[in-house]
Amino acid sequence: MIRVLFVCMGNICRSPMAEAVFQHMVKEAGLENQIEADSAGTGDWHRGEPAHHGTLAILQKNNIPYAGRSRIMVKSDLDDFDYIVAMDERNRRDLREMFGNTSDRVKPLLDYGVQAKQSQIREVPDPYFDGGFETVYLLAQDGCAGLLETIRRAHNL
Repeated sequence: MIRVLFVCMGNICRSPMAEAVFQHMVKEAGLENQIEADSAGTGDWHRGEPAHHGTLAILQKNNIPYAGRSRIMVKSDLDDFDYIVAMDERNRRDLREMFGNTSDRVKPLLDYGVQAKQSQIREVPDPYFDGGFETVYLLAQDGCAGLLETIRRAHNL
């Protein structure tokens, strides 16, 4: 099983959105028995809570189910997941502070996104205070599509 972990700050907005979008793509590709996804946060402010209502509303609008609960990333996740995908540079920095040098393990989501690269967008913005969940959804689609293609090529799926 190939395992993917999406990471943001509180694990209620961006990383659950990416997790749900990615799982949906994996299911549509018929690869749910070969690839699984999860998400986590770098902070514990929302531990155990459902995803933000803005995230859930966008996912529901696009017929993508999601029932996950927020959790904080733990050191064992570095060994348990094949791909660790951060939403922004602050998340990557937080992971380095939490676990030491993770630069070879943690990649930004938008490094996989074709449209994001063309537009030179490097980070998924945090919609927690200002909204922008539709933008996050579109960026998640782009990054997750590229990530899935990368995994398919790397693992001959």
